[in-house]
Amino acid sequence: MAFRTFSGRFLAGLALTGFMLAAAGCQSGDNGILNLGIGKKEDPTAPPPPQDPKILASQLQAYCPRVTVRDGTAFFNTYSREAQKPKPRIKKTGDAAQDAAAQAETDAAAATPPDESANIIYQASVSDVTRDCSRANGQLTMKIAVAGKIVPGPKFSPGTITMPIRTAVMHGTEVLYSQLHQYQVQVTDPSVATQFVFTDSNVVVPEPTAQDYQAFAGYDETAHQATADKPKKTRRKRAAATN
Repeated sequence: MAFRTFSGRFLAGLALTGFMLAAAGCQSGDNGILNLGIGKKEDPTAPPPPQDPKILASQLQAYCPRVTVRDGTAFFNTYSREAQKPKPRIKKTGDAAQDAAAQAETDAAAATPPDESANIIYQASVSDVTRDCSRANGQLTMKIAVAGKIVPGPKFSPGTITMPIRTAVMHGTEVLYSQLHQYQVQVTDPSVATQFVFTDSNVVVPEPTAQDYQAFAGYDETAHQATADKPKKTRRKRAAATN
């Protein structure tokens, strides 16, 4: 009888001990020694993961590509074409080493670019760019404005000057719009800088579906030089036929 009573108390104590350990494990959280990672829940106070930003329709409608000036297109200089001096001739002395040294010195002097500051006609620069956008019929129309100034140089003469200004819009590597403008400005006073504002109001491109257009404005000296160096075509008169 005593054995049964002891066994019953032992089993009841063992059951109570197991319940207490289980309760302690449930209350220990992530740091409990009995936590096996089963049924782990996320912290309800933790902030939600960031989501990719979405462009609203109103934001896209208000989007107007920003105009930038590329490196090397903010300045444009013109120079007078002076007559080039003929290359000096080397007098041969008969000494091969001395003649070679003299020739090398002459070649080095010819390779050094001359100082062109005295031959500058004028210097033009871009000081600011801006734009304005409107939409209609699935197209985006931009007005790109370029503000700058013209500084006359030593070889300047009052009159009309022509500056090559290019405006362009790109979508990645795709050229949506590109136009070279031969913009003319009247400069009458060679002692002061002349301000100018150029506007291209005919920039029309497909309406963007994302904010990924790029607009550019600046001087295109390469295209201007190619146009200036292009040889003029001459027509030959045909000789009158004689019988």
